[in-house]
Amino acid sequence: MKGVVVVVRHFLGLLLGVVVTAVLLAGTGWASQDAARSMAAGAVDPVRDTPALVGLGAMLVAGLVLGLVVATRVSPLATFVPSMVLLAWTVIYTLDVHRALGLAPTAPSMHPMVVQAGKGMQDLLGKGVFAMLGIALFIPVLMPSRWAGRRRDLDDGYEEETPQAAGGYY
Repeated sequence: MKGVVVVVRHFLGLLLGVVVTAVLLAGTGWASQDAARSMAAGAVDPVRDTPALVGLGAMLVAGLVLGLVVATRVSPLATFVPSMVLLAWTVIYTLDVHRALGLAPTAPSMHPMVVQAGKGMQDLLGKGVFAMLGIALFIPVLMPSRWAGRRRDLDDGYEEETPQAAGGYY
């Protein structure tokens, strides 16, 4: 029974890792383009600029998802999958810039929001943000306590009597 629980825990961690990867890539890519466009237009006040406010909100949600996955006791696969995607893409960018930038969805035949996210991904990749996130997401993988499940004691909270405790100090 314990082996099944471990397999299910890590399988759910793998699925969560895929979701976190999508949120980090698409969400931050799309949001960064809205924020950059509003700053380039000279609209510094995000309260009056709705796209900048929505972009800021999307960045906050991505940061919340990132923080929850790093800080909670989920399977380390939830952080390993996005860290490997981000770091691998950074290595490809380092070796061949054109090939790495070609992996982002920027074809004009795609939906405009997908193209916006793709251009944001290219921008964040070039600025090293994805490398930084990949390293931050890899740190929990190195902690052995994250791989082990929660330890459940079977002693029901009772302490065993020691000879000193039974007879006192005298």
